[in-house]
Amino acid sequence: MVSFIWFTDEKLFTVIPPINLQNDRVYAPVGTKKRQLSADRLLHTRSNFSKSVMVSVDVSALGCTELIFIEPGVKINGAYYRDELLTKHLLPAIKELSGDYFTFQQDSAPAHRAKETVELLSQETPDFITPLQWPPNSSDLNPVDYKVWSVLQERVYLSQIHFS
Repeated sequence: MVSFIWFTDEKLFTVIPPINLQNDRVYAPVGTKKRQLSADRLLHTRSNFSKSVMVSVDVSALGCTELIFIEPGVKINGAYYRDELLTKHLLPAIKELSGDYFTFQQDSAPAHRAKETVELLSQETPDFITPLQWPPNSSDLNPVDYKVWSVLQERVYLSQIHFS
């Protein structure tokens, strides 16, 4: 039997960088202070905080899972990673694409190396490369880091994204 290695990773894409609101523009006579005008006269550039989206995916020689878009404001802790990403999305998609013969590999992010996550993957995958076997911060070993995210990032940042 041939076993395919599945690599997983998450990435936060900042789609609108924060801008200093002191740079907001106003059409008014020279010398007029912003605080002297009503708020509806200000042209706001952007909000105080970056607009961003977090994405998760698994890849192997067989292909990749669908991109999983994580709700804004969600922190990827061990429980969320296990219950939402792995159990509901990633592992079912991997099993559908590769059947019962695959190796699962992830990086050493805190949610990935959580004791309960390691236990889940040890039980639910036929072969699991544990965080102890995985060099920390070694993007050269994970094709998601050095290929998938770079291609996706190039497409995301190709044109400016506008939020309403």
